[in-house]
Amino acid sequence: MSQPTNLQDFDWKQQPEADLMYRQLVDDFCEACDFADMLRDQMFTQTGTRLIDWVDHIAISQSTHLNGTSFEEQLVEFGYAFDAENEHGRWYTHDGGLFVPICVSQSEVRRLVLRVERVDDFLAAHRIYDVAIEGTRWSQMRRAKIVADDVCELWVCERHGYPSWSVPYHSDAVLAVAAQHYEAFKLRRRDFETDAEGFALARRLISAAIKDLGVDWTCDLFFATEREFWQRRNLAARVQKGRQDRLGLGWANHDHHTYRSSRSGFQPMIEVFEMLGFHCRERFYAGKEAGWGAQVLEQAGTGIIIFADVDLSPEELAGDFAHNRLAEQLELGTVGLWCQLHGEAFLQAGMHHLECTFDFDAAREQLDAVGIKSMRPFTDFGYLRQAFTTGEIWKAIPQRTQAAVTKGFITAEQAEKFLTEGSIGSHMEILERNDGFKGFNQTGVSDIIRKTDPRTIKVGET
Repeated sequence: MSQPTNLQDFDWKQQPEADLMYRQLVDDFCEACDFADMLRDQMFTQTGTRLIDWVDHIAISQSTHLNGTSFEEQLVEFGYAFDAENEHGRWYTHDGGLFVPICVSQSEVRRLVLRVERVDDFLAAHRIYDVAIEGTRWSQMRRAKIVADDVCELWVCERHGYPSWSVPYHSDAVLAVAAQHYEAFKLRRRDFETDAEGFALARRLISAAIKDLGVDWTCDLFFATEREFWQRRNLAARVQKGRQDRLGLGWANHDHHTYRSSRSGFQPMIEVFEMLGFHCRERFYAGKEAGWGAQVLEQAGTGIIIFADVDLSPEELAGDFAHNRLAEQLELGTVGLWCQLHGEAFLQAGMHHLECTFDFDAAREQLDAVGIKSMRPFTDFGYLRQAFTTGEIWKAIPQRTQAAVTKGFITAEQAEKFLTEGSIGSHMEILERNDGFKGFNQTGVSDIIRKTDPRTIKVGET
């Protein structure tokens, strides 16, 4: 079990100087590499995304100087810290914001590495036929060098819970086992007589995969299938995924995965996430009026973030609600009602939404042009912008809806509406982060949760 969260550890700040330096490094690379510059334009015009949000890491020569000081001194000044040294160079990371690792290398050739979901998909999309892929299919990391000259190298890579830049070796037997566990996660049964049975099956599948593959690889495979399940239930997701797949990118720009949970299912869900290597970050306390809270979790080995929502009473806001069992309440908030009508996000319903990083305005305009509307932004700061696509309407599950009537959570009239007209089931979230800001907007999230309560909106209003 993770240690109780110290909220002061997660008071995320803007990092404008580090962000400006990072953007300058990427801009300088694109000036020197025609393919990177072309790809940056394609990403913007065809997917509404920014090349800076697809970077895996950057390597810069140790001889580089910025503003009259060495590059390494500049890194430290802007909040980076030395992390490790290996045959590739000295690695620096920034724990205070969302910045990629930077390698200070002895080589005079700059290296920019883009992370995609599948390297072979990227090469096929761009008709790059004469480049060797290092690493085998289903392995934890693959990479390919697509541009190389005396000035710069442009690479693409895929990672599956693997932090190193050295290509791992896996036997054919291990790769076959990885494929088997991926398939087991993909075909995971989600509907049971009781939710406890569903959580128990997930724990068994995850334990078996961890035994064979380790925690980080298991986590990556599990969430790949979670995104697939959500995508099948959300039109906006399928449209945007198709746009990104045309450039061979996949969902490698995911920012966080949002799960809604009933009160009884919250602690078992957190337990499973902690099995997968997640640690609790900041908690969200929305106030006495909102009736909900959230726990943010992060898995360092994969970079996956979870935003886990649950109904909360005022007296529970100060406690460790992620690890303490929550008793059933007499009334349901927005989150609890969603689960009552559609099922647990971890089980029957699938994720409430996936949030990916975009150029905020470009993504919304491009999606609108192909019929995917978005709601009014619930965060619109210079460093953080967020908006949901219009909600995907799901018909409520009859047995669960009748149970809600029986328990007095909703009226018979409301039940009829949810069964015939449906209610919001899922979204895709469009997000833009600047200044390396790693946090969330609590006020905005509270507002959007209120605006998606099916008891107060009509189908078509969003």
